[in-house]
Amino acid sequence: MNALIEIHVLQNFAPSNLNRDDTGAPKDALFGGTRRARVSSQCQKRAVRQYFSELVQTQAWMPEDLAVRTKRVLQELTRALTELGRPEDDASEKARLALAAMGLGVKEDGKSEYLLFLGKREIAEVARIVHERWDSIESAGAASAEGKKAGKNKKAAKGVDPELRKALDPIFDGGKAVDVALFGRMLADMPRKNQAAACQVAHAISTHTVEREFDFYTAVDDLKPDDTAGADMMGTVEFNSACFYRYAVVDWAKLKENLQDDHELAARGVRGFMEGFIVAEPTGKQNTFAAHNPPELVVISVRRNAAPRSLTNAFEAAIVVKRGESLTRRSVEELARKGSALQAAFGGDERTFVLNLTAATLDGFGSSVSSLTELLDKGLADLQA
Repeated sequence: MNALIEIHVLQNFAPSNLNRDDTGAPKDALFGGTRRARVSSQCQKRAVRQYFSELVQTQAWMPEDLAVRTKRVLQELTRALTELGRPEDDASEKARLALAAMGLGVKEDGKSEYLLFLGKREIAEVARIVHERWDSIESAGAASAEGKKAGKNKKAAKGVDPELRKALDPIFDGGKAVDVALFGRMLADMPRKNQAAACQVAHAISTHTVEREFDFYTAVDDLKPDDTAGADMMGTVEFNSACFYRYAVVDWAKLKENLQDDHELAARGVRGFMEGFIVAEPTGKQNTFAAHNPPELVVISVRRNAAPRSLTNAFEAAIVVKRGESLTRRSVEELARKGSALQAAFGGDERTFVLNLTAATLDGFGSSVSSLTELLDKGLADLQA
């Protein structure tokens, strides 16, 4: 029985510029016929991946549970080989040939042609195989020197020991990296090694209409003579203030499949993702605005044998409040109303848990919990039931 775990968050941010476009303005979008504030899914996933690093620092996770997104895999392999006792120059050459054998070209500057999303276990395994087959790679390197000199990495790979290529082929299986399993990856030169994502993250949008605002600032030279008027620097920063609806869904069966049926790692991964999605914040312009505002509502739903169900349309008609009325509370009430209506209409096996920090009335929507820990515990337990 397939299971989905969905996360719905309402989070009211003070004036901020959390996610900028190419002009430096806060991202936005048209929805329901009005302009809404927006935080991209990429921005949110980046914040979650940074939160994963914090889990490693607190030793809740192991470093090898994660991946790296980089163009510098050659340098990383070279570093790993030198730690195994190999000379740096030779290690770089053999690592280059090994990458070419797998179809991953490296340019003259030592960088790959595009960002690679590789599990740390995958990189370590490549280094181990190169270390063990050191001599066969060396003999092949001489035979392929002309191809390398021309910068033709794939031509250089023709001289590589076929047994090396065979040994390297099964390595790129995701490396049981939680972030690769969740977010997926595409390797243009190795399409057979692509991995479909186990989670989907929606662009966050405001529950209400927004207008851009501008902060005009000036700065004065501290060593400026007292009798000289005027600013030494001035400019503007665009910002807005918005109550965002955020949504994500994880396919439990796909996550376990991507993690090679490691149930314990999948459970840690989905809990870490839920926690990170809830508490991690985008970092855009936070030194300027310090908009550190935790969510006011978090809903976790476990649904079986059903399609994902976003509640975005609760805000198709932009929320409008009267003087003295809480925008966040009204947003919570509309979300609860939409969630209950969809469940009544379409049914299905669903368990919903709600952490509500507002005075909003939920009218029976979900089971209330009193803390984030309780919310995560109950959601994860129901998912694994």
